[in-house]
Amino acid sequence: MPTTRPPSNDNLPAELPQSARWIEALDRQAGIIMGMFVTAGFEPISPPMIQPAGVFLDLIGEDLRARTYVFSDPDGAELCLRPELTIPAARVYLQRHAEAATPARYAYDGVVFRYQPGGDSLTRPREIRQAGIESFAALDPARAEVEILALSVEATRAAGLRAFKLRIGDLGIFNALLAGLEMPERWRQRLTHHFWRPDAFREQLRRLTGAVATPSRLPSDLVAAIEAKPDDAAALIERHLEAAGHAVTGTRTLEEIAEQVQGEIVDRRTQPLPQRTAELLNAYLAITGPAATVASEIRRLAREHDLDIAPALAAYERRLALAAEEGVDLSNAQFAAEFGRAFEYYTGFVFEILSPSIGDTTPIGGGGRYDTLVKAMSGAVIVPAVGSAIHTERLLLAVRGGRP
Repeated sequence: MPTTRPPSNDNLPAELPQSARWIEALDRQAGIIMGMFVTAGFEPISPPMIQPAGVFLDLIGEDLRARTYVFSDPDGAELCLRPELTIPAARVYLQRHAEAATPARYAYDGVVFRYQPGGDSLTRPREIRQAGIESFAALDPARAEVEILALSVEATRAAGLRAFKLRIGDLGIFNALLAGLEMPERWRQRLTHHFWRPDAFREQLRRLTGAVATPSRLPSDLVAAIEAKPDDAAALIERHLEAAGHAVTGTRTLEEIAEQVQGEIVDRRTQPLPQRTAELLNAYLAITGPAATVASEIRRLAREHDLDIAPALAAYERRLALAAEEGVDLSNAQFAAEFGRAFEYYTGFVFEILSPSIGDTTPIGGGGRYDTLVKAMSGAVIVPAVGSAIHTERLLLAVRGGRP
């Protein structure tokens, strides 16, 4: 796909590389990466830049949907500039395979668009060029994960990156722990929802264990009205906001607000979580270390709390063994239990490629497993899926030692 560059603007930081040489270098790099992807059997696709907004706002998570460029066309349709390329690839898959059971592998090189609160910067531009791969309905999901990881690493090597490290996580282990703990399902969903924001997760856990008092922010008359007519919660909240002179703005719908309010009302009548549950989850999320050795620590923690997460740990260890068979060097791979990447549709294995030349908070690329995405988009069956994307501008910057 041709590179889209921002128009000339005197307000853009001077360090943004706009030169023809930089763009030519990006194109050469993309050619190398896409050549490897295609040779490995991934079909090139080019999803539209303009996408229906609803699916993104529903599925990518609060942090990124707040940074998505959303607009309406003259017919009133709510659209967006694609903020990432996994969902567009999944839409291509569903258009071609409505039964959602056929294996398919796609590759792409294109631009995504995200609002950057501090404005454009060298590593965080508003227009981000990405090259990526997505695998749907693979017969062996674990081997598909390892193939995505290995090919992503090899592509960055082929582009010239020498010094890098891997950061990996596994939401499958976290979900297995949650599934084995006694708690209301809505609390399990809430903790899962906040997993991607560690501070918010810990705050939520403190509230559910009763360690932090949760004073009601809701007027007593509104609470009583919602308790009397729970099906009318959204309409009751809308009337309350209008009477108070407030408008519904931001990224949450009235229905989402109503669901949250109803949850708060029910929570006040529910027995808090045992402190031991919070201690287990906090202990798990604090686990970091070499990817090859952390399984024993996680297994010990689960055993101390009488939890059986053997299948999740077996899947983790098989993935490591397959990666070693594929020649992936895991000596510099670090596991972090609280790592889950930015997108809330991930469900299992996740990884990032990091370079010391641009810092640990600015991943060059990464990806993971997202088995529930196709079902959430279409209502079809769950489709095993895994993919990754490389930020090619960051990669080129890292290859050049942090200099444009």
